[in-house]
Amino acid sequence: MRDFASTSLASTLADAVPARRTDGVWRSAWRRFRRDRTGMTSLAIVLAYALLIACTACGLLAQRWQDEVGVPDAPPSFLRSAPTAPPGAALPASTSAPAAADVDISDVDPLAPRYKEWNERAAQYHARTAPIAATLPLGADRLGRDVLSKALKGTQISVSVGVLAAIVATLIGATLGALAGFFGGWAGDFVEWVYNVVTAVPDILLFFAFAAVFGRGISTLVLIMGLTGWTGQYRQVRAEFIKHARREYVRAAEAIGASASSRMFRHILPNVSHVILVRMSLMVVNFIKIEVILSYLGLGVATDQVSWGTMLAESQSELILGHWWQLAAATTAMAVFVTAFSLMADAWRDALDPRLRQ
Repeated sequence: MRDFASTSLASTLADAVPARRTDGVWRSAWRRFRRDRTGMTSLAIVLAYALLIACTACGLLAQRWQDEVGVPDAPPSFLRSAPTAPPGAALPASTSAPAAADVDISDVDPLAPRYKEWNERAAQYHARTAPIAATLPLGADRLGRDVLSKALKGTQISVSVGVLAAIVATLIGATLGALAGFFGGWAGDFVEWVYNVVTAVPDILLFFAFAAVFGRGISTLVLIMGLTGWTGQYRQVRAEFIKHARREYVRAAEAIGASASSRMFRHILPNVSHVILVRMSLMVVNFIKIEVILSYLGLGVATDQVSWGTMLAESQSELILGHWWQLAAATTAMAVFVTAFSLMADAWRDALDPRLRQ
């Protein structure tokens, strides 16, 4: 009788007290990520870059980066010095050619009777020139274009190329790695053969070959790096899926009737997401460097576009004259983003690592 009463009391208390809700994988990872000050600071910097890139893509910033708004090689405003205009940049009115003598040349020039009419029409229009600034916030290049606007536009293109190429490579590598590692057999052998074919040729040669064949442009760079950069992601994901596919929690899911796709994407994928994320962050940084190198060599973005690589290529000739501000703007923008993105990815890896979960 006493055992029955105690059992009834325990069941009543269990019904009265609600069960504690357990957080999901991503929610608990976000809670751990927020405790990392370095990760949160890096996330704020990356989000600031993302906001600048969005505003630049929408045309709110750096819309006129190709316009010559300053004196060629104008220094930054904080240097407080303005160069004089180069010789021949603007001729004074007194140096204009004298009026031609009133000579009748209608015998040799059939258009001579129309000259007077054309001159009268031309006098009705007045050409207006935009004001040229002596200094700019971050200076100007050799053509008088604003370095700050070029840095914002270059950030948009370089980061977009790196992120999009990393997404493409991650989708390809993670999908092939999951299929090869989970199923194995002839599917794994076929994917492994494709991997060996791609890795047989050095990546830099594939980059140069594809860039020379398909031409220059953002879509070409994304396609090249996405199709050639998935191999590292594939190897890591394949190894993780082989390891996790034989563990107890996956076999228990199989025993209760979970499908193969459910075991792959609902059970194994959250436990290897930190590996995918870290590898993707490394690819973003690596692909940005590759884009900078290709654009520096003239095989990257088109001639009517700007990136960190083209800015470094232009600053090479400017450094000889002591004009360092374009180089400083490009390297600073690239170094801050790459460092912040790497630290943010490391913080997310620690937050998602199942070995660090309590």
